[in-house]
Amino acid sequence: MGYNLQGLIRRGIVNTNVQFERLGYISNNIGNLNTNAYKSVRFEQIMDESGYLDGRVRYDYQQGPVMRTERTLDVALTGPGFIPVTSENGDVKYTRDGSFKVNSEGYLMTNDGYMVGDGIKLPTDFTNIRIKSDGTVVHFVAGKTNEQVLGRIPVVQFDNPEGLQQAEYNKVIATADSGEPKLIKDHTYISQGYLERSNTRFIDNVNEVMRLNASMIASTRLIKVVDDMYQKSINLTQ
Repeated sequence: MGYNLQGLIRRGIVNTNVQFERLGYISNNIGNLNTNAYKSVRFEQIMDESGYLDGRVRYDYQQGPVMRTERTLDVALTGPGFIPVTSENGDVKYTRDGSFKVNSEGYLMTNDGYMVGDGIKLPTDFTNIRIKSDGTVVHFVAGKTNEQVLGRIPVVQFDNPEGLQQAEYNKVIATADSGEPKLIKDHTYISQGYLERSNTRFIDNVNEVMRLNASMIASTRLIKVVDDMYQKSINLTQ
């Protein structure tokens, strides 16, 4: 009997820890409600034949709502894919957060210092910049009718986005599971003066927190009851 009770206690602790892990992911979703282009996480619980819970993390890459900012260097991706960005060390990562800025040398950058694409250098007066829906960045010179093409913001896609590795500052890294990035040449996915918002469903996540909270309270109470029974069984054998 003692052995069986020990097993129940062990299983209860393991399952409760899995629920705590799931709660952490849901809380992270809620905490990133206002993060540009944040993709929410699903923690899918699976119970095996022995009654033990396990879980798998899945990312929801569905399009988030788009918000107008009217800021010249803000862009939103309105289709599937990512924008390649490069660090000073040459590390390439991918993002959907299009809240860009210009560095001291005039290059289009992410807020944490990654260069957009292969390097797009803007003129001092970048208020006359237009970013077309295919990502082409052009500059209109006062008194001239011709536009000056400065570069193009690239968009890439992956065969298996779920295989991407999450990185800091809302970026992802290509892996063997995701496959190599594929450049999308003909698209109209970029909207200037807009930003993609988080795709987190706030109400759904709050409801999930409440359900998990009730479930974890019940689990910890059950562990306590079984532990009391176990202690009593030990005393009876002495």
